[in-house]
Amino acid sequence: MNKSRLIILAIAIVAGFLAFLLATPTPEPVVVAPTQPIIETEDVLTAARELQLGTVVTDADFNFLQWPRTAVGQGMITRALNPTILQDLRGSVVRSSLMQNEPVRREKLVKGTSSGFLSAVLPTGRRAVSVGIDPQGTASAGGFILPNDRVDIVQTSRADAKDTGKDGYVTETILSDIRVLAIGQVVQETAGQRTVTGVNATLEVSPAQAEQLVLAQRLGGLSLILRSMLDAGRQSEKQEEDQPTKREGMTIIRFGVVSNVAK
Repeated sequence: MNKSRLIILAIAIVAGFLAFLLATPTPEPVVVAPTQPIIETEDVLTAARELQLGTVVTDADFNFLQWPRTAVGQGMITRALNPTILQDLRGSVVRSSLMQNEPVRREKLVKGTSSGFLSAVLPTGRRAVSVGIDPQGTASAGGFILPNDRVDIVQTSRADAKDTGKDGYVTETILSDIRVLAIGQVVQETAGQRTVTGVNATLEVSPAQAEQLVLAQRLGGLSLILRSMLDAGRQSEKQEEDQPTKREGMTIIRFGVVSNVAK
């Protein structure tokens, strides 16, 4: 075999080897997905639908949703610790509205099978007293007072000329920061509801305040003065018991003329 043929054969072998390398696909690197951490969960009792104030609940109103164990807060009801919770809550009354899928807490439900709705949702140690108001709203902030608002109670009565030296009317704030439970038969504001009308308002008070309200209705007319949302609820129950009235002075109206008398 001459030299030229050997060169051609060598070139052919090299070219074939290069063609083989080019035809063989290059393997792609294997990407290993990071291992996801295992999250431990708990079955937490939640509302299966929106539950309004006063709803008598059944088993169908609840469901269990999986929550991360680290996110289960105090007061949440878990299936592991409360296996018979559905039977325990059956027939309870909703005392504070629940949104769909909101975790259920025991303090938002109360057993009230042997009593009316209002007595079931009334906090321990408190009383509900109804007072007459003007259905046109002239004695209740123009009709814009809604359930769960807080108000001051102002009494208007005739002044005794022997005590004040003048004849006319006396206005006086007798109770402050009182929660409104209901206006008429309405116990909760509904979506889109801007005003509520009724001939009476039901108020949440202490026993001492209940006695004072009953007496105040006999002595004069009562008006509800709406408080700011930022000011509402700041007065403690102890202050309500110890100082149920605010008597810094009296406003006397005589023939349209307003004057103040210190007490």
